Amino acid sequence: MAPHTLFYAPGACSLASHIALREARLTFDLSKVDLRARKLADGGDWLALNPKGYVPALRLPDGQVLTEGAGILEYIADQRPDARLAPAGGTLERYRLREWLLFIATELHKGASPLYSPALGDEYRHQLLERLGGRFAILARGVLSTSFLMGEQLTVADAYAFYVMHAWQHAHKQDLARWPELADYYRRLAARPTIAAALEVEGLRA
Repeated sequence: MAPHTLFYAPGACSLASHIALREARLTFDLSKVDLRARKLADGGDWLALNPKGYVPALRLPDGQVLTEGAGILEYIADQRPDARLAPAGGTLERYRLREWLLFIATELHKGASPLYSPALGDEYRHQLLERLGGRFAILARGVLSTSFLMGEQLTVADAYAFYVMHAWQHAHKQDLARWPELADYYRRLAARPTIAAALEVEGLRA
């Protein structure tokens, strides 16, 4: 049976799924996507595989394709329960994990999308950065007294959190200095061999 294949773009939100696959110790291939040209590395039509047009997408060993990062993260976690990347299904802790995944997806990930627009005015940019700062403060409170968002065990929520913190610093040219606990959390995550390997493969720096 073929391994999983992650379709990714360097530095995009597919980084979270890339990290999760490494943390889960799953066998997988990587397929780089040119999002501007909407082409796969082999020249294939990206939209034929994922009509949504964005990453990540995960091709399963049976050939089915999953899209949407938060859903992919839960799927990855459930393939290797012994890695403890997600609490057991049906438990309150699992819903707490989903709470974090949805918060990161909507408030921090998609909430920052307007920052990529060249038409964004200075006043709105300032307001948006202030609002996002308030959301990052909530993330910071999540690791105020614990190593990870769900306590002392890393989960797929931490992989997603790493991506949004990476984008905040590199894509949006902001820093984490106003939240010392968040800056420390980011450094600890970046030092993990799995995350360091994902960054290296994608040609990124922490």
